Amino acid sequence: LKVKVLHIPLRMAVDRYCAALSGPGNRLGGRLALLIYPSLLSSLFAPSSSPRVKADDDMQINVTFHEMPCAAMSLDVMDSSGQTELDVDHDFYKQRMKGGLPIHEVITETVEATAGTAGATKNGKQCGSCYGAGNPGQCCNTCQEVTDAYARKGWSLSQIQTIEQCEREGVNSKVVEQLGEGCMFYGHIMVNKVSGNFHFAPGRSFNQGHLHVHDIASLPEVVFNMSHTVNRLSFGEDFPGVVNPLDSVTKVSDLELKPGLVDSASMFQYFLKVVPTSYTSLSGKRILTNQFSVTENERVLQQVNANGLPGVFFFYDISPLKVIYNEEKSSFLHFLTSVCAIVGGVFTVSGIVDSFVYHGHRALKKKIELGKFS
Repeated sequence: LKVKVLHIPLRMAVDRYCAALSGPGNRLGGRLALLIYPSLLSSLFAPSSSPRVKADDDMQINVTFHEMPCAAMSLDVMDSSGQTELDVDHDFYKQRMKGGLPIHEVITETVEATAGTAGATKNGKQCGSCYGAGNPGQCCNTCQEVTDAYARKGWSLSQIQTIEQCEREGVNSKVVEQLGEGCMFYGHIMVNKVSGNFHFAPGRSFNQGHLHVHDIASLPEVVFNMSHTVNRLSFGEDFPGVVNPLDSVTKVSDLELKPGLVDSASMFQYFLKVVPTSYTSLSGKRILTNQFSVTENERVLQQVNANGLPGVFFFYDISPLKVIYNEEKSSFLHFLTSVCAIVGGVFTVSGIVDSFVYHGHRALKKKIELGKFS
């Protein structure tokens, strides 16, 4: 028997399809969907928030040293979390100054910019001497690599002019050339929200064990006069009414006030208490920034190597408290009440004055009429 055509009525196929859709599993799925739909609708119209953690702040710095050459100074940043940045040069600049005016283009010194070749070749490459401070087979092709090798050994590089790499890069000649000049540091750095310090000090800096050291023995020609002006110092964005207490503050070293001090230097210390601050304007714009208070101290170092390091040090500590400012606009009713109070006060005082004058005039006139006024 051969079946050529199989005919199924359309109504029967539709009925069977609808019966399949209305099975127990599909009914359960439909009920679950009805339970989910309200939560989806609420998430569509309800506001949502996501946490945002800000772990650091942008610090704006502009400091001018009136008698210290740029080639002799560096900026170091360190904090209690163990993070250290030596001789900061990213997003930070040096401007040579003379008599308060810029005399040269902006300086951005990096090792790559001054690297050269010196010494013998090793495997087809130049291999400079580390002058006894390097490990076996180590090459020192730049002045920075030589000073780093000396730092790891804990040696002082007092005769830097005898180092071929430093002489080629003109490290010592730059200092000699810039004697009598000043230097303006400006830029911004990111600091963690933990206590720490940043400082401007002479000499190349390095870490030796747990100590932070500056090699000032390589600067015999420099007089460590740390007179300076803090043109600007802020922790974060400005907002209306903010006062940065160190802006435009000038400090003069005792070397200028007391010229008889020989082989001396000054250490300026600023202790900053940084308070997180939130400012919300009438338009709803919110500024997350910081304010700070400051105390100052100056030390005269009679012996530079023994008593301390000449420089300008900023020690900052983050407060656990937060100050919140909200701009508010007074209502018309408050304005009307103030006007009524002022008008009422004026009328009251004028009435008292008028009564005093009137009664005084009457008493005086009566005495004159009775002949008792003399």
